[in-house]
Amino acid sequence: MKRFMDRIALIVLLAAAHPGVWAQSSPSSATPSAPASVPASVPASVPASAPASVPGPAAASALSEAEVRRIDAANNRITLRHGPIPNLEMPPMTMQFQVRDAALLQGLQEGSRIRFAAERINGQYTVTVVQPAP
Repeated sequence: MKRFMDRIALIVLLAAAHPGVWAQSSPSSATPSAPASVPASVPASVPASAPASVPGPAAASALSEAEVRRIDAANNRITLRHGPIPNLEMPPMTMQFQVRDAALLQGLQEGSRIRFAAERINGQYTVTVVQPAP
């Protein structure tokens, strides 16, 4: 019974966090409003034609600014002195990140100013996008 209640609580939290996904077409309907071509696990706000790995306009606004402090190409790691990272609820600090793809480190130098996106992947903070700062 506890497991069932935990699942119900999770569904309620997800519905509260993404109200547009659970728009009802009729008073008795409680199913997601995603198109048939989009899996139910993808929110309806994500276009079916958008590749998952290509950052869109929303992702561009989620980029954080940082200064490259150290590059460890042998271990795919980078140390950044970064500003706030809203999606990770992280305040400004200096810390080391794993890098998803070694190609992201190409062209970077210590002292470079960048914009980047990071996620928590398998328990590690991982840089997924790097762009030169404007």
